[in-house]
Amino acid sequence: MKKECIYSLKNFYRDDLNIYGFHFGKGEKAACIVGAIRGNEVQQLYICSQLVRALKNLEEKGAIVHDNEIMVIPSVNHSSMNIGKRFWATDNTDINRMFPGYNLGETTQRIAAGVFEAIQGYSYGIQFPSFYMPGDFVPHVRMMDTGFQNASLANLFGLPYVVIRQPKPIDTTTLNYNWQIWNTNAFSVYTCATGTIDEPSARMAVASVLRFLTRMGVLRYTSHSGYIASVIHEGDLMNVRNDLPGLYRRHVEPGQEVYRGQVIASVIDPLEGETISQILAPTDGIIFFAHHAPTVMEGTVIFKIIRRLHE
Repeated sequence: MKKECIYSLKNFYRDDLNIYGFHFGKGEKAACIVGAIRGNEVQQLYICSQLVRALKNLEEKGAIVHDNEIMVIPSVNHSSMNIGKRFWATDNTDINRMFPGYNLGETTQRIAAGVFEAIQGYSYGIQFPSFYMPGDFVPHVRMMDTGFQNASLANLFGLPYVVIRQPKPIDTTTLNYNWQIWNTNAFSVYTCATGTIDEPSARMAVASVLRFLTRMGVLRYTSHSGYIASVIHEGDLMNVRNDLPGLYRRHVEPGQEVYRGQVIASVIDPLEGETISQILAPTDGIIFFAHHAPTVMEGTVIFKIIRRLHE
């Protein structure tokens, strides 16, 4: 293993931002794995730390196939993580909306440019991002529909679902999108948590990456075969919104089957404690995403449901 500072940003008032990459093996650029780009992505940081640990052990055992190099970048925005901020603390901008970056631009544009320069040229790019809404997912692989995506490769992670997302204009500045445009097969892996550590889904994520690298001929590693993934399009997921604001209590979890008319969440009056709304499942299906914040505003998407095929 070789630890390298791939980008450094001088800071007048705090320690410099030094972004580190951990290299395993030698030769062709096979795979690059990126963790926490946002300051609240604790789960993503933890997953990458466990991958660094696992790959170090595998390298010592000679399990990295000859002429393959893997790089892991556990954290990009630890300056914000240290003070509990999701975005860049100075101007509240999102580094993952700044790719491919601009080395003469604003701070987050320069960080993105420095990182992107270091991670170009890899055959496979794996990112552990977080969703823009607070909530929990069924573990899955997500890809942008850029015309360069390969859903059959995403199946090789062995996670339950592969989600294809039709990119919006704002998505064209994300790492996943730009990796694909610059000829890297890019995959975003989502787990069950962001600001906390969910050990079971973290282990599943680590296993999925090692499984993928083994199936692509980068590692020699024996693992459970995983799931046969179902490929779904994000536009096919049914959004469920609440009708009133208040304290939020969910009654179902991601991955759970629900039936039409089932009570899946309640909204409670924050002052009087009475249940003022019960949210019913609009269809038979499987909970794919579930809001988890303790409060909810009116009209918030609190669930995304995979509808049954007969619906």
